[in-house]
Amino acid sequence: MSRADAPGTRSGTRPPTRPSPRPTTRPAGLADGAVELSVVIPAYNEERRLGPTLDAVARHLDATGGHRGSWEIVVADDGSTDATRELVTVRRDARVRLVTGSGSGNRGKGHALRQGVAASRGRRVLVMDADLATPVEELERLERALADGHTAAIGSRAVPGATLGERQHRIRELLGAAGNLLIRRTTLRGIRDTQCGFKLFDGDKARTAFAASRLNGWAIDVEVLRHFQRAGWPVAEVPVHWSHRPGSKVRPADYPRALRDLVRLRIPAPRPADALAALLFLAMAVVLYRGRVLDPAHRYLTDSLQDQNQWEWFFAVTADHVARLRNPLFTDLQGFPGGVNLMANTTMPGLSVPLTPVTLLLGPAVSLSLVMTLGLAATALAWYRLIVRRLVRQRAAAFAGAALAAFAPPMVSHANAHPNFVVLFMIPLIVDRALRLTTGERVARDGVVLGLMAAYQVFLGEEPLLLAALGLLVFAAAYGAARPDVARAAARPVLNGLAIAAAVCLPLVVYPLAWQFSGPQSYTGIDHGSATGVGNSVRALLSFAERSLVAGDARSAGALSLNPTEQNAFYGWPLVLLAFAVTVALWRRPVVRALACTAAVAAVLSLGPRVPLPLTDVTVPGPWAALAGLPLFESVIESRVALVCAPALGMLLALAVDRLARARRLVTQYAGLLAVCLALLPLIPAPLKSAPRAPAPAFFTDGAWKAYVRAGETLVPVPLAEPEDAEALHWQTAAGLGFRMPGGYFNGPYGDGDRTGVYGVPLRFTASLLRDVRYTGVVPVIDERARAEAREDLAYWRAGALVLAPQRHAARLRETVDKLVGRPGRRVAGVWVWDLHQGTQNGR
Repeated sequence: MSRADAPGTRSGTRPPTRPSPRPTTRPAGLADGAVELSVVIPAYNEERRLGPTLDAVARHLDATGGHRGSWEIVVADDGSTDATRELVTVRRDARVRLVTGSGSGNRGKGHALRQGVAASRGRRVLVMDADLATPVEELERLERALADGHTAAIGSRAVPGATLGERQHRIRELLGAAGNLLIRRTTLRGIRDTQCGFKLFDGDKARTAFAASRLNGWAIDVEVLRHFQRAGWPVAEVPVHWSHRPGSKVRPADYPRALRDLVRLRIPAPRPADALAALLFLAMAVVLYRGRVLDPAHRYLTDSLQDQNQWEWFFAVTADHVARLRNPLFTDLQGFPGGVNLMANTTMPGLSVPLTPVTLLLGPAVSLSLVMTLGLAATALAWYRLIVRRLVRQRAAAFAGAALAAFAPPMVSHANAHPNFVVLFMIPLIVDRALRLTTGERVARDGVVLGLMAAYQVFLGEEPLLLAALGLLVFAAAYGAARPDVARAAARPVLNGLAIAAAVCLPLVVYPLAWQFSGPQSYTGIDHGSATGVGNSVRALLSFAERSLVAGDARSAGALSLNPTEQNAFYGWPLVLLAFAVTVALWRRPVVRALACTAAVAAVLSLGPRVPLPLTDVTVPGPWAALAGLPLFESVIESRVALVCAPALGMLLALAVDRLARARRLVTQYAGLLAVCLALLPLIPAPLKSAPRAPAPAFFTDGAWKAYVRAGETLVPVPLAEPEDAEALHWQTAAGLGFRMPGGYFNGPYGDGDRTGVYGVPLRFTASLLRDVRYTGVVPVIDERARAEAREDLAYWRAGALVLAPQRHAARLRETVDKLVGRPGRRVAGVWVWDLHQGTQNGR
């Protein structure tokens, strides 16, 4: 079974050992000079202890040589500055050899052992410390374990039967016990004592494992034993006698170094190809955002409509609430007096909260730019890691698949304005952790980690998590149909793991979710503005996106989507044809069938509750109709389900490129790669459009507004902020969120007992009147009734002042407000201001 056909395994057919960073080395003439046993002793400034140890080991090996055969002792010196080397070189026994490390200075026990084991010639290799804390007579116990079929036998002070002579200081014992516990929990399961310096290995396997190691410190024992475990080579832990010896080379600073090395084992150094992939993903993200990334505070992504203003405000208000220790789930800074349920809006507290210092120091525009640029690159890297771990070894194939998954046309569309659909680095990690459950190993641990990951993703974006769960469910069903035997074996551990994940996740998110769905300004469902739904069309799935570098057409793409930020399909007919060809060619592989089914189901669901038949005016019920009314799904824009196609198509692409890379005929390789390039060429995105940003008026940036807003009052922009024009959010942010205002751009309930979600707030009389003037430039008739309505609205908003900034139809808006208030405004710091504290026009 291939790796791709075993999604529940971590490696499939990959060899279980990690490739060695350097070739296994043996001294010349090994075949001629081989011995039965090599004893490797690392040494650093051991002139006092090494001599007696060499004598004791040699005597014992000579005394028992009848059944053991030939032997050698290899002393691996690690830059000693005393007479350690001379103690070895003056001995007349040719069986005792000195090995010195390359370079100079002390590089650590790990480096010394790597050199010594590489120079060994024994069929078996005993690694022991120079202090002889474990008597060499204990060797017979280890040899019996190897005779029983184990490839390594390690002396242990922590298993039944072990005896202790002189003990270490109590603090060192506690530190050692804590270290072993940490090692068992994080790195090496099943071994109680990794640091006892008395270990016997199969010689060839020892040379392979030590040659593959890269740690130079004390943690090399853990690294080598981890290599044995991963290779499936059995290791026995054997009880021995151990006594503490004075003169230990372990110093207090070695404990944090060992901890650092354990971290390095858990996070291995990336391959050059992987590092290059990460750099390329970052470069791709920077190029996509090149119009804003270098000056985010003064550039605006024009296709974001008003979403950039909204998202910067989200980051600003989150940082403000964290800094002031206010409730991060609610604010009345806009939408006054009702306020905004921040949890019911996509504020991404999983990033906006930890980025509070950046937001406060550099501004929300910088935070948002960093999140979207780095987040997009991190998402691509996460898909790359998943594909490498689960599908293909070929790094170029994985890069192509991950690039498509993260930079597909729908993702580029959302890159204009929706970081919650761009920053998806947790989704591949969640997928990988869910697949681990299918192995049945470490179900509890993986369930806990999966629950923590899901909880964190809730605070990054709930809708992407819902779509990912939907995609995983379809994939699991399709794979289970193709491999029922695998499905039956995986069912129990997966269900147990999901139950554990739910038990971990729910307590962490239950309060925020309760606030979201039942708290102030919560809503049920949301009106997206179309009675027939906002699904894709078949044509949209086959067309090219507006930002396609070579085939983009803003007019045709705009006709097939809600707006430039919601072009949720546009994969192009060449990619669809390529995916179909890959599916046919690799149909025998269950994972290909499952991926193809996932992409197809997602595409069909994205068509919405009513599916128009191509080239006709006829619509038929779509499968989304069965989901549209369900909790959670009722707020989903159904065209977004097509986002699930991106990673599925990316993985099919990776499998295709990997297969082509292994094709025997060059003609097949070239023809296949040409087809891949032709399919991907129309998907290469042009950089996102941007323009200079209009500066906030000095009235807001210089603090002039403070003279007009008293405690408990609001500042009313003319017209009020709304989803079509939310520039007032930028002004409020520039003013340090010092004042509240009515209106705004957010999701909230319609009001008057109707909890249906809407964008913005229902317009009162004055807000509606000013909005009409903004778009028509026509001043309406203002009579006493209109002025009375305005007074009522201003009192409802607790308005301290009305402010008109420069904009289209500003003169008409000024005339309208003059008539509503009953007196002219005053020019202050670049804006017109109507101070409502003069007289009684505000109805107080």
